[in-house]
Amino acid sequence: MEALLMVDIQNDFIPGGALAVKDGDKIIAPVNALQNHFDLIVATKDWHPAGHGSFASSHPGRKVGDIIELNGLSQILWPDHCIQNSPGAEFHPALETAKIDRVIYKGTDPGIDSYSGFYDNGHRKATGLKHYLDEKGVKRLYVCGLATDYCVKFTVLDALAEGFEACLVEEACRGVELNDGDVARALEEMRAAGCRITDATRL
Repeated sequence: MEALLMVDIQNDFIPGGALAVKDGDKIIAPVNALQNHFDLIVATKDWHPAGHGSFASSHPGRKVGDIIELNGLSQILWPDHCIQNSPGAEFHPALETAKIDRVIYKGTDPGIDSYSGFYDNGHRKATGLKHYLDEKGVKRLYVCGLATDYCVKFTVLDALAEGFEACLVEEACRGVELNDGDVARALEEMRAAGCRITDATRL
C-alpha cells in the first residue's frame, strides 16, 4: 500500500505568509496532480498554540533566527506562524483537500517544536501518524510539501526510521534555505538515509 503525505501546505508558509518559503506556491499544481495517483492521502499541519516556545516573540530580547535551548533541545526561533484556528494555519486555498483522508496536527505542545509529522523534535511524543499508516497497511510513502530542509526532511527521516519506504517528490517541495546549501544538504541527508528522490513522471 502506498500513500501520499503532504507536509504543511499552509498559508503561513506560502509567499505572503508569516514564515514564507520562496516559491512555496509553485508546489500547489504538482501536488494537486499527484493526488490523482493515490488512494490514500494524509496531510500534516503545523498547529501551534499562541505563545509557542519556538516563536521569537515568546522570548523578550530575542529575534527571529536566534538559537536558544528549549526544554533541553536546540531551537531556532521563528516568527509567529500557524497559530491554531488562524488563517495562516489553514491549507492554501488552491490546494485540493477533498481527497485528504486524515490530517495530522503537530507542534501543539507549547514547550517543544515538531518539524516531523511523526514526532516532536525530542521524539518524546508521537503524533499518531505511524499508528494511522500502520492501520491502513501503508508500506511506502511519497512525500511532498514545505519545507524541504525542515519539516519535509525530518518527516522523511522519521518515516525511514519507522520502517517505511520513503520517496521524495522533489518538484513538489520547496525549502527555507536559511543558509546557502541547506536544501542540497537536506536532499543528500535524506538520500543517504535511504530515501528515493523522484519526480512525478516516475509514478
